[in-house]
Amino acid sequence: MQPDTLLHIANFSTLFMCMVLKFPQIFVLMRAKSASGVSLKSLLLELIGFIVFVTYQMYYDYPPPTYLEYPILIAQDAILLLLILHYNGSLRMGLIYAFLFVGGWRLLTLKKWIIDLAMSLCTFISGASKFAQLQCLWSSKDAAQRVSTPPWPQLETHRCLCGLGS
Repeated sequence: MQPDTLLHIANFSTLFMCMVLKFPQIFVLMRAKSASGVSLKSLLLELIGFIVFVTYQMYYDYPPPTYLEYPILIAQDAILLLLILHYNGSLRMGLIYAFLFVGGWRLLTLKKWIIDLAMSLCTFISGASKFAQLQCLWSSKDAAQRVSTPPWPQLETHRCLCGLGS
């Protein structure tokens, strides 16, 4: 097998997995019709990290195949955010979040040093997202009801409400 072929297979498999990565969480949230136990902070931090990363890649003209999965993940996180806001009864906050995310995205590209600084903080943002997930699990005191570890076919019987990070 040619190295280029192997690379293309790896790229497409990563892209495919990212296309369906958040589906179980979306379906469980929709089925539960409740956002209780969901870490909104974790999701918001994850969205910020994804937006910074994709903006950095676009700003420096990286080839799209190197970051194409991030817009897909952003779209799925946006759906999760809307579901959480809907079930919490604060869907109007979605407009505020949209304004802040778009404004922040535009702010990132004003100066080169801003996007560089934001990119260097992505590791801390990602860590904070994971920490927020752990806080959610700790406060719920019931990880079995919040995190799903079985494979996809068995996912219907479990809830993975806090595990919003990738």
